[in-house]
Amino acid sequence: MAKVQVGLVQMSCTGNKQENLDKAIVKIREIAAMGAQVVCLQELFTSLYFCDEENYDNFKLAEAIPGPSTDVLTKVAAELNVVIVASLFEKRAEGLYHNTTAVLDADGTYLGKYRKMHIPDDPGFYEKFYFTPGDLGYKVFKTKYAKIGVLICWDQWYPEAARITALMGADFLVYPTAIGWATTQDEQTNTEQYNAWQTIQRSHAIANGVPVVSVNRVGEEAGVEFWGGSFVSNPFGSLLYQAPHNEETLKVVELDLSKSDSYRTHWPFLRDRRIDSYSQITKRYIDED
Repeated sequence: MAKVQVGLVQMSCTGNKQENLDKAIVKIREIAAMGAQVVCLQELFTSLYFCDEENYDNFKLAEAIPGPSTDVLTKVAAELNVVIVASLFEKRAEGLYHNTTAVLDADGTYLGKYRKMHIPDDPGFYEKFYFTPGDLGYKVFKTKYAKIGVLICWDQWYPEAARITALMGADFLVYPTAIGWATTQDEQTNTEQYNAWQTIQRSHAIANGVPVVSVNRVGEEAGVEFWGGSFVSNPFGSLLYQAPHNEETLKVVELDLSKSDSYRTHWPFLRDRRIDSYSQITKRYIDED
């Protein structure tokens, strides 16, 4: 399809997993009624962002994928004829967990999952305690409405991940996200951090000639103010939409997928790639002999 209606669900969460899932389903129904064909949920939407601490009890939040949440969401997807991009805490086996996004097609088919490749470990974001790095590689999902490339939060900072996913044929990239400011930070730092976060993702759109959809949570949790600011960029980095920083919001944005060809032919970055010269990119650092 040349055009696709993409819905962004930016919401706050509570400590009750069922309550969050029920809330997300209500919002999926609302945004589908607004015309959304693809619904994008934020990172780990069924819980508070539990990685603010290293707590073994939090592993109880995890579930199999496919599993209970995807079983419910596939029925919703089929009923509403929408694709759902759903970020969940995956229990793969005893003692083995991933930060994973499932993609459900508009007929309720479970299309598969992407496991987050880049795992941060910073104060308030202790993800390495919980998540094993993804081992499925980068993924593109062929849905009823478009081929969707899914990456997750910390993946946002890595142009290699966006490039590979785009080269696999993604019509657009989706980044489920949970990122925010420390409540002790000054406004200048907050602004600089948000601008960097948005700029790097808009640069992925430009470099690859594809739209980028980034959906974040809102609300204050354990000393972090999740900054919302979900946005959509066109294939040349222009903002099509930006959400507020401190409000729950639903927004449907139309993506004209045919524009990628125009941008890629007028600004032929893919044509001019010197793939014969990039072998050193696989090194951790290029030390001098």
